[in-house]
Amino acid sequence: MDQRKYNKILVTGSNGFVGKALCQTLRNRGDNYLGSVRDKALAIKGQDYIIVESLDANTDWRKALDGCDTVVHLAGRAHILNDNIADPLAAFRLTNTQGTLNLAEQAAECGVSRFIFLSSIGVNGAVTSGIPYGSNDSPSPHSPYAISKLEAEIGLRGIARRTTLDVVIIRSPAIYGKNAPGNFGLIQKFIKYGIPLPFGSIDNKRSLVAIENIVSFITVCIEHQRAENELFLVSDDHDLSTLEIVELMGKLIGKKPKTVKLPLKLLWCIFTILGKRKAAVSLMSDLQLDVDRSRELLEWSPPFSPRM
Repeated sequence: MDQRKYNKILVTGSNGFVGKALCQTLRNRGDNYLGSVRDKALAIKGQDYIIVESLDANTDWRKALDGCDTVVHLAGRAHILNDNIADPLAAFRLTNTQGTLNLAEQAAECGVSRFIFLSSIGVNGAVTSGIPYGSNDSPSPHSPYAISKLEAEIGLRGIARRTTLDVVIIRSPAIYGKNAPGNFGLIQKFIKYGIPLPFGSIDNKRSLVAIENIVSFITVCIEHQRAENELFLVSDDHDLSTLEIVELMGKLIGKKPKTVKLPLKLLWCIFTILGKRKAAVSLMSDLQLDVDRSRELLEWSPPFSPRM
């Protein structure tokens, strides 16, 4: 590996699903890091942290950035189930775009050398049809969240061009693991309480990334010189059907899921009637990533396989 020298790492969103796992790994490795949280009550026991109450265009990050040469930016406004905000794009832009670029500008001013940004495969799109997404594909964001991430990526590249800050962008699919938030957490609850899931007939292919694998990939991006100013796609490199995903969630919590087979047309109708067509797309369509370049350039292999 072409080793990069670094001293201190700032991890934003250190109390989140990925942030907690990353900080634990950094701590176990003996790395010098600082986690940012919005409130003292959110700090993880035993973790070095700093309180940064907001993430927008006016947030002052100078104290948090003091002495840091690397930033891993995980904080942001995520997908919110049943989010009824009047202007979701404006809300996502405030945090995910303006907040990110404000942090990066200050990072450059404070002498940070590397800024790692966790983006989303939603920047590429929502569905593939036989050909996986690649890192050189033209963006086609499908949601306000994905648009805000793409705009942040564009702004970060601009900052990298006019400063000494090098920017690493990681586009990730859905991140799973035990106690994962969002849809994975919901599926795990259904399995826990023995509620049958109607996904037995779905034979699609979806790329996911395990929490162990995304953390491993981020740590490689921290220390590998060849990650400089690169855009990476990351996944487990083993695609699963929705049925297989449900079975994997059951394995993670130690309980066999109950599934039933429904005709796909009926499932589409049910989701449409319930006003959940976007959920149907994510459950029933293909979404595949080509991560060969990420693996080869950084000499990285996913440490966890869903087949284990």
